[in-house]
Amino acid sequence: MTHHATNHTEIDRAARKRKLRGPGALAAALVAIALSGCNDHAAAPITRAAMVRTEIVQPRDRQASVTLTGEIQARFRADLSFRVSGRVLARYVDVGAHVEAGEILAVLDPAEQQADVDAAAAVVTAAQSQLRVAMATFERQKTLIASGFTTRTVYDQAQEGLRTAEGALEAAKAALGTSKDALGYTALRAEAAGVITARNLEVGQVVQAAQPVFSLAQDGERDAVFDVYESIFFGDLEDSRVSLALVSDAGATANGRVREVSPAIDAKSATIRVKVAIQDPPAAMTLGSAAAGTVKAKAQQQIALPWSALAAMGSKPAVWTVDPATKTAALKPVTIAGYEAREVLIKAGLKPGERVVIDGGKLLSVGQAVTYEGDPS
Repeated sequence: MTHHATNHTEIDRAARKRKLRGPGALAAALVAIALSGCNDHAAAPITRAAMVRTEIVQPRDRQASVTLTGEIQARFRADLSFRVSGRVLARYVDVGAHVEAGEILAVLDPAEQQADVDAAAAVVTAAQSQLRVAMATFERQKTLIASGFTTRTVYDQAQEGLRTAEGALEAAKAALGTSKDALGYTALRAEAAGVITARNLEVGQVVQAAQPVFSLAQDGERDAVFDVYESIFFGDLEDSRVSLALVSDAGATANGRVREVSPAIDAKSATIRVKVAIQDPPAAMTLGSAAAGTVKAKAQQQIALPWSALAAMGSKPAVWTVDPATKTAALKPVTIAGYEAREVLIKAGLKPGERVVIDGGKLLSVGQAVTYEGDPS
C-alpha cells in the first residue's frame, strides 16, 4: 500500500511540473527568437546605396524683372472754371470730346455783366464831359493869368481840377475794361487743344467763380502712371527705363523713362506713385487705357535649384549634398534669396562645385551612402 501511494505522488509532481513549464517555455522561446532577430538586424550594416539625382552647383547670371499695371494719362491736365459767377446758358462739349485751343466750351447768362459794361460806359462818358469842362476852365485861367486878370490861387485850382478830371476818366476807362473782361469771361474757352475728361455742369445750373466745371487733358506728351509698392525700390534696378505694352493689345508697345517719383507714400494703399514718360507713344495708347510696365533688375550671379532639392533642418531650409570622397549624404542649411515658379534661389550656404541632391532626398539620412547617375564608382 505504501509503495503504491508513493508512485501516485511522484506522478502528480511530474504532471504539475509539465503544466508550469509548458507556457513559460513557449514564451521564453518566442522572446529568444525576437531578441535573436533584433540582434541580427542591428548587426547587419546598410550596404545598399540610395539612388538619387544630383546636380553640380553652378551660379548663373540671372536678371529679375517686375511687371505692374498702370494707366495712360496726359502729361498736362487742367481743371477749367469760369472766372465769374452766373447761370449756365449753354454747354457745347461733353466728356471725351476733342477741343482746340480757344474753342468755347460753355457760356453763362451775360445779362449781369452786360449791365456792368453799360454802367461803366456811362461813367466814362460822364468823366469825358467833366474833363472837357475842366480843360476849358484851365485854358481860360491860363490866359487870364498871363494878362494879370486872375490870381495864382484860382489858376492853381483850375489846374488841379483838370488833373482830377483826367484821373477820373482814366479810372472810368479802367472800370469799363474790367467790365468788358468780365463779360468775356461768361464764355469758357479751352486754354489748349486736348480731350475733355470730366464735366461738372448742366444748362441752367448756377456756378460760382473758380468752381471746376471741366477737366482737360492736353494733347502732346503722355505718361504711364503706376502705383508701386515700396519694396520694389529696395531692389537694385538696372536703370530708369521701362518697357510698356497695352494690356488689351500686347503688340502696342513703347519705351518709357521714369520721370517723377512721388516723395510720399499713400497712406491707404501703401504705394508710391511713379510717372513714366512715354517715348513716341503709338496711337493705340489712348488716354485711360491700361498699360503693363516692366522694369529689370541688374544681372547678378545666383544659385538656382529645383523645388525638389529643398529640405529642412528643424525649422530652417536645407539641402542634401554628396561628399565626393565618401559618397555619403549630408544635410546642409542654406539661406533663401527668393522663390520662383519652378526654382528656389539660394543666397548663402552653398559653394560652386558642390554636388546637391535634386531628387530622391526625401528618404535620406545623414551619412547614408548614395549613388547617382554618372557616378564612376
